[in-house]
Amino acid sequence: MNLVRIYTDSFRGLSPEAWMLSLVMLINRAGSMVLPFLGVYMTDHLGFGLVETGVILSFYGVGSVMGSLLGGWLTDKYGEFYVQSSSLFISVPLFLIIPFFTTPVGLAVIIWLQSLVSESFRPANSVAITKYARPQNLTQAFSLNRMAINLGFSIGPAMGGILSAISYDLLFVVNAVAALLAGITYIYFFRKRHHQRKRSEAVNDDRVTDRGRSPYRDGLFVLFCLLCAIFAIFFFQFFNTIPIFYKEVVGLSQQHIGFILGYSGFIIVLLEMPLVNISQRRLTLAQTLWLGVASVAIAYGMMAIDHHLAVLLLSMTLLSLGEILVLPFISTLTAMRSGQHNGGAYMGLNGIAFSVSFIITPFLGTKIANSYGFDQLWVISGTILFSTAIAFYFLVRRMGS
Repeated sequence: MNLVRIYTDSFRGLSPEAWMLSLVMLINRAGSMVLPFLGVYMTDHLGFGLVETGVILSFYGVGSVMGSLLGGWLTDKYGEFYVQSSSLFISVPLFLIIPFFTTPVGLAVIIWLQSLVSESFRPANSVAITKYARPQNLTQAFSLNRMAINLGFSIGPAMGGILSAISYDLLFVVNAVAALLAGITYIYFFRKRHHQRKRSEAVNDDRVTDRGRSPYRDGLFVLFCLLCAIFAIFFFQFFNTIPIFYKEVVGLSQQHIGFILGYSGFIIVLLEMPLVNISQRRLTLAQTLWLGVASVAIAYGMMAIDHHLAVLLLSMTLLSLGEILVLPFISTLTAMRSGQHNGGAYMGLNGIAFSVSFIITPFLGTKIANSYGFDQLWVISGTILFSTAIAFYFLVRRMGS
C-alpha cells in the first residue's frame, strides 16, 4: 500500500498542461526510432566504416548544439509555442528525405539540418514545462515529460528493430508521421492557452525592466553545465556505440537490440515518478546527482567485465536508474537558477551541454573502440563518470542545493 501511495502521490497536483505537453512528447518520441539505429543503418545498410560512421553521427551533435542555441534564443524572443510547433512541422519533410542521401557528405549535411530543427524543440519545451507547471510540482512535471519520452523510446526502438529488418526507409517514414501527429496535437490544445497567456503576460511585461542575468555570466552554472557535458558525453553512448557494440561484439540481432533499448524505456516509465518523489523527500539535489551519475559509471564498468545477456540487462537497468536520478533534477536546477525572462537562455545553455555529446560521443566512442576495443571504452567511461559524480556532489552543494 505504501508503494501504491508513493506512486499516486507522484502524479498528484500536475496541471492539465503538463499532462498534455507529455502526451505531445510521447507521440513524437514514439516515432523516435531513427537515432538509435543511425549507426547500424550506416554500417549495415550503407556499408560505411566504423570511424566514418562516428564522424557522420557527430554532425547530429553539431546540429544539436546549434539547435539548442537557436531554440533558446527564439524562445525568449518569440515564445515557446511558435518554436515547438515550427520544429515539429519542419521535421516532417526532413525525415522523409533522409533516405535519398546515401553518400557520407550528403548524409552528414541532412543529419545536421534535421538535428538543428528537431533539437530547437528542447529548450522551448523545457520553458513550457516551467511556465505551465505548478512551482511545487516542477520536478514531477519534468519527470512526467521524461516518462513520456522514455515510454516513447520503449516503443520506438522495439518498433525500429522490427521495421529496420523489413526496410530502413520505414524508420524515417514513421518518424515523420509521429512528428506530424505531435504537431497537430500540440497546436490543437495550446493555441488558445498560448494567446490567453500572452495577453496576460503583455500587461505585466511593460512594467519589467530587469530581463535577468545572462547564464554565460553565472560562473557556477557554467561549471555545472560543463559537468553536465562530461556526463552526457559518456552517458549518451546509449544512442551510438552501445547499439554498435551489441551488434558487432555481442552479436545481437536488430530486433534484440531494439528490445534491450526498449527495456530501458520501460524501466524508466515504471520507476521514474516514484523514485523522483522518494529522492525529493529523502535526498538533497547533490546526493541525488551523485548517486545517479555513480550508477551510470557502474553500469559501464559491468559491460567491460562480461558480455552475457543477463549482465547486459543488469547494466542497462543501472543505466536507466542513473538516468532517472540525473536528468529530471538537472532540468529542475536549471529552471530554479533562471528567471522569468531568461529561461530560454538558461535552458539553451544547458541544452548545449548535452548537445555537445552528440558531436563528441560518436567520434570519441568509435575511435576508442576501433583503436583499443569496446572493453577499454567501457573502463574509461566508468572511471571518468565516477569522478564526475564526485564533482557534481561538491558543486551542487556550493550552489545551495
